[in-house]
Amino acid sequence: MPGVLETRSVLSTLAGLPATADMLTDGAKLEREYFERVPEMDDPYQMVSFGTSGHRGSPLRGSFTESHILAITQAICDFRRRIQGTTGPLYLGKDTHALSGPAQRTALQVLAGNGVETVIQRDDGVTPTPVISRSILVHNRDRKDGLADGILISPSHNPPEDGGFKYNSPNGGPAGTNVAHWVEARANELLRGHNAGVKRASVMTALLGPTTHHKDFIMPYVRDLRHVVDMDAIRAAGLKLAVDPLGGSGMPYWEPINSVYGLDIAILNPIIDPTFSFMTLDHDGAIRMDCSSAYAMARAVGTRDRYQLAFGNDPDADRHGIVTPSGLMNANHYLAVAIRYLLANRPKWRADAVVGKTLASTGLIDRVVRKLGRHLCEVPVGFHWFTQGLFDGTLCFAGEESAGASFLRLDGTAWTTDRDGPVMNLLAAEITARTGKDPSEHYRELTAEYGTTYYKRIETPATPEQKSRLERISPSTVKESHLAGQPILAKLTRATGNNAPIGGLKVVAAAGWFAVRPSGTDNSYKMYAESSYDEAHLEVILGDAQEIVMNALGAMERS
Repeated sequence: MPGVLETRSVLSTLAGLPATADMLTDGAKLEREYFERVPEMDDPYQMVSFGTSGHRGSPLRGSFTESHILAITQAICDFRRRIQGTTGPLYLGKDTHALSGPAQRTALQVLAGNGVETVIQRDDGVTPTPVISRSILVHNRDRKDGLADGILISPSHNPPEDGGFKYNSPNGGPAGTNVAHWVEARANELLRGHNAGVKRASVMTALLGPTTHHKDFIMPYVRDLRHVVDMDAIRAAGLKLAVDPLGGSGMPYWEPINSVYGLDIAILNPIIDPTFSFMTLDHDGAIRMDCSSAYAMARAVGTRDRYQLAFGNDPDADRHGIVTPSGLMNANHYLAVAIRYLLANRPKWRADAVVGKTLASTGLIDRVVRKLGRHLCEVPVGFHWFTQGLFDGTLCFAGEESAGASFLRLDGTAWTTDRDGPVMNLLAAEITARTGKDPSEHYRELTAEYGTTYYKRIETPATPEQKSRLERISPSTVKESHLAGQPILAKLTRATGNNAPIGGLKVVAAAGWFAVRPSGTDNSYKMYAESSYDEAHLEVILGDAQEIVMNALGAMERS
């Protein structure tokens, strides 16, 4: 597999600058391609691929078309009827990407054709990921039959030309690996059969028929926030707060939050525009609504002298970005701060409840959890590994390296079992209100106690064949004994917390580690690394990591 790991992320000269008119997506062309383009079955890029967050793609690449949505929705209907036995309502949400509306209409046609009772936001509104998760949990509370599940149509922070489609199980969280594989296989079977097995109602029946219910998701979620975050403390502190929803589905929620709780959170950008023309460009010069990127969040970062805290969320509001007077917090740093605060300020949580983190998250979390006498569960990348633990309360907090997290209600019961960006934003305000110090100040306390860590993530294009080889890498193919001059302590292809396959490799030394894995939703691989020494040591780790992985994959190819 020569060359797959040779590319390194390069910072664009456009990073952080406003998007220009020539960069914007042609919405009419995008929608036309969605309805008219037929995926080519001999191209693996154009097949359904359910990764850690469902299927993602673009009509411009032949990977997200009406054909895909017809097949995936029918596969979900088949799964919930034949395999899972789910007979309750399906909660269907969408974000503000241009393709989310057309994909929702397509999905509704199939759901109505299969007689599935479906609940959507009234007035053709948008719905964040955590709201769908919470709605499923509320409906299923104390039920043994007639359970609900859900679909969320969103490619998360991906560029405007992309679409995404994710299934949430009756436990409220992203579908597990077995479910995803079943749905993927069935959807591709339908695609190969030109969707002859799809049951489809008319658009009018789908929108106005007896199986489609239009309800308000906003106020039930907003009113329930008091049971997961100390909203009274935020109000009493009179904090000067702001939020940039980045044009996403969280935008309609912030004014109701202000109204219900007597807050004055300024909305920095109230615009919803499917081209996301208001964005500043990400590290690579692309329009990408990544609230963990200082370049994409440049406008919010620019307000740091005017507000005690500013927040950001991506288009489906499942990720968070926290801006303090010091700037945008590193997502890993905020996770460590949030965990330390919550474990000390949630007295009704079970004493044996475990903290969950992904293997690509900072080792600082390990030290914080150990110091507080709690147990840590490290799992592969993908929030679905946390769902059952959050559902039954054995996990009190779950966080991942890409700025996604959720935690339990004040009483120790489940809030959401998917990522919740607004709650993580409001938690930052609670921390500031109750301690008098913002999360960046708390992070400086952590570094004074545990030392500073240096972390980097790199993403590079990879073909399906290259991704397949990365998934099959084994510890025995790693012949090196040292990483950045230190003895290697562990070569892992299974997570230490649940023994689940990583789908890649993690190598650990005393003062640093790296992990590499193929992306579950994009044609790329991701490399993560961390050093306890300094930036120079981190770069050595990254250099060694690329050599180690290339050698291992070369050995696989020769064997």
